[in-house]
Amino acid sequence: MHSSTLCYITRGNDVLMLHRVKKKNDINHDKWIGIGGKLEGEESPDECLLREAKEETGLTLTSWRCRGVVTFRQEGGEGEYMYLFTADGFTGTLAECDEGDLQWISRDRLSALPAWEGDRIFLELLWQDAPFFLLTLSYKGDTLTEAVLNGRKIR
Repeated sequence: MHSSTLCYITRGNDVLMLHRVKKKNDINHDKWIGIGGKLEGEESPDECLLREAKEETGLTLTSWRCRGVVTFRQEGGEGEYMYLFTADGFTGTLAECDEGDLQWISRDRLSALPAWEGDRIFLELLWQDAPFFLLTLSYKGDTLTEAVLNGRKIR
């Protein structure tokens, strides 16, 4: 299992989304996701968050919070612990990202974009301002086979 961060940067009702279209052999190809990446060395989740935000967007985050931990299980693949963040403060100018195209998207349009089924679960929790949560998502290929929220099976 490796550890990573994922962050949804907000600006009013808009969310900065990354359309993953530039990397080869990308498990997230053509999906719309937040920004983030794997923890490096002895990096803490918040150090990773700040580094990845700067690398992928050119922005320096000034206000953020950890909202939950998502455990991904992939049949026949490597698992992942993902620290999920939201951020509503930043400085700097949006830069080009080498992993995909960054775009501010209105929250009410997010459900129409190609995304992982499990992402829709945790995004709904974020938008409902749910308390800190633990979510386990199990996949077989691209198909979500189980979702467990705070110890209770929800799917």
